[in-house]
Amino acid sequence: MTRTRLWKLHWDRHSEEERYAAAREMISKMNRSMGYKTIAYGTENLPKEGGYIMYPNHQGKYDVPGILASHDKPCTFVMDEKKSHIILVNEFLELVEGKRLMMDNLRQTMRIFQEMAKEVGEGRKFILFPEGGYKENNRNIVETFKAGSFKVAQMAKAPIVPVALVDSYLVYNSDHKGPTTTYVYFLEPIDYEEYKGLKTVEIASIVENRIKEKIKEHMAAQA
Repeated sequence: MTRTRLWKLHWDRHSEEERYAAAREMISKMNRSMGYKTIAYGTENLPKEGGYIMYPNHQGKYDVPGILASHDKPCTFVMDEKKSHIILVNEFLELVEGKRLMMDNLRQTMRIFQEMAKEVGEGRKFILFPEGGYKENNRNIVETFKAGSFKVAQMAKAPIVPVALVDSYLVYNSDHKGPTTTYVYFLEPIDYEEYKGLKTVEIASIVENRIKEKIKEHMAAQA
């Protein structure tokens, strides 16, 4: 993290790729030391060109590290502003130039969404959790997706990539101790042409159901 503090003095000297590589190196070291392992499927589904928005289910604090460990190209994430100033979390967020969302401030939320839409149009890739928050020890249960989170995809006219997370909650948000394997499924993207005529509540339902189906499929295979 010392490197991050030094880099903050001169961000312009370090490319997005360099900073993303540093973030992934942090995750890799943490995983090796703690015995965490993430297995990813569907990376071939990720759009080869341009920006997009990943919409995963939300299980806990390991969700973002699990996705970043599996996602080769630089991407970033959005999180609750109130939770973003914790030591290490704050520096990690700044390293990948993430966004802080004031959950109870609609005006600020729309401003952040506008920023995201512009940046996605320029090729950036974001992680946005449509459940808003997560419950401790959620046992792979997916809560109802908030329709408003899909406004940013509409504004950006960008591909939506549903992401199914399995057992991510075991790492930091359960009583489980010791080595842990989590799973990330990048599902087929939904292009703008497929959803442009839909309401956000309809888009939310489609993405939520696809993620639920993939988790159900995974659990059946593990049984």
